[in-house]
Amino acid sequence: MSAAPAFRARRNVTVLVLAQALLGAQMPMIFTIGGLAGQSLAGNPCLATLPITLIVLGSMLSAPVMSTIMQRFGRRPGFVLGALFGAAGGAVGAWGLYLASFEVFLAGSFLTGTYMSAQNFYRFAAADTADEAFRPKAISYVLAGGLAAALIGPQIVKLTADAYVVPFLGTYAAVIAVNILGATLFAFLDIPRPPRPETGAPAGRSVGQLLATPRIAVAVICATVSYALMNLMMTSTPLAVVGCGFSQNAAADVVSAHVVAMFAPSFFTGHLIARFGAERIVAAGLLLLGCAGAVGLAGVDLANFFGALVLLGLGWNFGFIGATSMLAASHGPEERGRVQGMNDLIVFGGVTLASLASGGLMNCAGGTAEEGWTAVNVAMVPLICLAGAALIWLALRPREAPAE
Repeated sequence: MSAAPAFRARRNVTVLVLAQALLGAQMPMIFTIGGLAGQSLAGNPCLATLPITLIVLGSMLSAPVMSTIMQRFGRRPGFVLGALFGAAGGAVGAWGLYLASFEVFLAGSFLTGTYMSAQNFYRFAAADTADEAFRPKAISYVLAGGLAAALIGPQIVKLTADAYVVPFLGTYAAVIAVNILGATLFAFLDIPRPPRPETGAPAGRSVGQLLATPRIAVAVICATVSYALMNLMMTSTPLAVVGCGFSQNAAADVVSAHVVAMFAPSFFTGHLIARFGAERIVAAGLLLLGCAGAVGLAGVDLANFFGALVLLGLGWNFGFIGATSMLAASHGPEERGRVQGMNDLIVFGGVTLASLASGGLMNCAGGTAEEGWTAVNVAMVPLICLAGAALIWLALRPREAPAE
């Protein structure tokens, strides 16, 4: 990579790291209090995590649209639009809390999903101007920005959750401010808009052909399982921690430790991928996810919650970044919008189901919080086996050439 393209790639990564840190702080904020707020508003405790589910559903449904917008108009308009939806989601969520309306609160959660969808394209944007050697590091560095988000978000929750008579209203007001401030960062982003294809130019593979490509199929499966299991366990954690007799601040601390574990390894995950290969790193991630479930099953002391959630974060980091690197190296530029939108539609479809299942398992799979937490951890086993089997199948196949 010559000096000018290298500088642009690193500048874009810097902007995306800052966006991940600032705008990304709203996600641990909302995931910390969303289930608790939902539990206070919903008539049925089995629906406590429905607000989180609506966020993920909104992300899933908006992913192909956001991908198309970015393919046609560029990354900057897409990311600014995502931040505006984040601010709108915060405003509607705050209004729902003020009215004590579960339905309005859910509408705000659904709008927030479009921001979440845009945020998940930061990792792909990091690869747009990076060469093959820098690409896994660029993806890893951008996700490392979530480390700052992990520290910022829960602290904002502690400062704002009880700032008003209506619980959590101050937190949602802070979400609005975070999005408005964060949107200004994209003025410094310098990613060229993809050129419009010329008449007769190759259009790339269809969605069906992309999914039939073994490396792409396995990357999508492993990304889906890594993200779905992380969401399944993380969404139910605040309910489990509080249900087992600990405070809301303790739940925020556990979530904070989890999000730190999600993103802190990103400073070196890209280097590990470059040295050992993405598939081995994904395998390590699946093993760590299994260990998280084992620690969760071992007990409901606060130390168990911290240990399980830290291992969960590490497993997500290796599994998701590894799968993203596999995907980024398996398609051409003309297929970018198609494959990325397809990937996130599938990934967040799985995450939506996991989020919905989380509340049902936690609150309705047993008579106590301990029994619900056990059900959540046991539910991880078949999905880990599925992803592991897919990875082994890929390893036994002849190696595919990377996409240009």
